Amino acid sequence: MKKMLPHRRLLSMGCILACLAVVVGASAFGPGRAAAAVQNPQSGAVGVEGTIPSPPPSSAPTITTPTTGQTFTGIPVTVAGLCPKGLLVKVFANNIFVGSAECVNGSYSLQIDLFSGRNDLVARAFDSLDQASPDSNIVTVTFNDNQFNQSGGALLLLTSNYARRGANPGDVLTWPVILSGGTGPYALSVDWGDSKPSDLKSVQLPGTIDLSHIYDSAGVYTITVRATDKNGLIAFLQVVGVANGAITSSAPSKNGSTSPKTVTKILWLPAVLTILLLPAAFWLGRKYELTSLRRHLERQR
Repeated sequence: MKKMLPHRRLLSMGCILACLAVVVGASAFGPGRAAAAVQNPQSGAVGVEGTIPSPPPSSAPTITTPTTGQTFTGIPVTVAGLCPKGLLVKVFANNIFVGSAECVNGSYSLQIDLFSGRNDLVARAFDSLDQASPDSNIVTVTFNDNQFNQSGGALLLLTSNYARRGANPGDVLTWPVILSGGTGPYALSVDWGDSKPSDLKSVQLPGTIDLSHIYDSAGVYTITVRATDKNGLIAFLQVVGVANGAITSSAPSKNGSTSPKTVTKILWLPAVLTILLLPAAFWLGRKYELTSLRRHLERQR
């Protein structure tokens, strides 16, 4: 086996030091930090998504407000109660979805619309796989709607096939809502739960209406939709909007909900170390190479 010359060993040592500098810089950034400097998805990238089966929620939410036997003459009505932490609570009136809210610190609260006459209210909690918990207690209330009686029974209803829907910050979140009954034209007002002004929309006919919004910061937002027909009938719908991403701080919005702000931290030290170590390592290897070569030539004279 041929013995490696000293200057070649030193040159190899310089290369090894340079490689170590790159490794130190990369490990200091870590997968999560390096990803912050790379915009995804990239061209040609392949995404993999899957779900891990799990049992549905076993604990049922409760409805503590309102209570059975109450009578209302105006809307919206606040529904509140206890719930399993971290789940989405959907409320149904007469088996029709009328609103949703996140369970925060073991409780929830939302405003709903009521049907004229009797309303049987039930709440269910849903996990991220949209698996339902057992039903809550049934609360029966009555809504005496004078406007409904004066309009000849032309009930105005606002609902949706979605209780929670999300998009990335900066992307358009589209939310289809279903408007039925009443008499057109209709005016819609949408409070998206962030600090931006409410959207105003006019439609002529009932049906499915696509609402859209762009969230600037990651977070969970309370969306409130209000519809009014030409006779003054009113319908409400409250749902949950999600802007994907990590939440690091939050500030109150105009309607009392939180408007999260994302704080981005850039770690400069690992990058500076990598930049400095690379040329220093190569320079050191080159210097030792020249010194060793000079000594080798002097010994041959």
